[in-house]
Amino acid sequence: MAKAISLSPYAGRIKAAGQTPDGLRQAITRKLDAQTPDPQITVSRLAGDGSSVTISGSVAAPGTYPIERPTRTLASMLAKAGGVAIAPAVAIVRVTRGRQTGKVWLKDLWANPALDIALRPGDQIVIEEDQRKFTALGATGGQALVPFESETLSAIEALATVGGLQTAAADPTGVFVFRNEPAEIANVVLGRGDLRGDQRMVYVLDLTQPNGMFEARDFLIRDGDTVYVTEAPYVQWNKTLAALTGATGAAANLTSTADSLSGSGG
Repeated sequence: MAKAISLSPYAGRIKAAGQTPDGLRQAITRKLDAQTPDPQITVSRLAGDGSSVTISGSVAAPGTYPIERPTRTLASMLAKAGGVAIAPAVAIVRVTRGRQTGKVWLKDLWANPALDIALRPGDQIVIEEDQRKFTALGATGGQALVPFESETLSAIEALATVGGLQTAAADPTGVFVFRNEPAEIANVVLGRGDLRGDQRMVYVLDLTQPNGMFEARDFLIRDGDTVYVTEAPYVQWNKTLAALTGATGAAANLTSTADSLSGSGG
């Protein structure tokens, strides 16, 4: 909106900045009332070149949108653009205003009205998909680089995402999480104060312990983590026999042979 408008010679200059359309209409009416009995004044807000925002990224209808009465806030402007084109659980809203940039999870924006900021001319809104990933290796249902499916992901949820533990192969006492921890966290975990820079840390989760499942549920996976599930001792022994004999299923074969000899001897 203009800072001031000129209605000379009838009403002179009237300050428009900071006024609502109705407030400005009343101000003009008072100015003209002395010259024109019962003046009929209509004031409407038009979006100019400087009263718009841009929306891009994973949104249904990217483009430049004017800031109008129904679209003054972030959430309402996103609705005007047709909403996001990705799963809301992994959608991040980034707003750049001048040299400052802020981010908010879309679901947090919906849940907390205090995060629904008022837009300003020139704001740039980008909808991004969460790029965090973790690696699953070992005796899991699937070995892959796995994207996060929610804002927070526990160790139990991470294992469930890749199909859980292999029933016949996995050792539930050996679920390892490999991570590069910042020095401030590594010092606290290790009870030290001399570490500098990122530290390579290994966390072990034993699902057979009384609180093992609860600890795995509370342990949060981070971007770049590697989740490795070790194999059960029997599986490792079977592989060792297979390497020595050159045949697969060596332990099973030896067992079958022993049973056959025992049966023939009886």
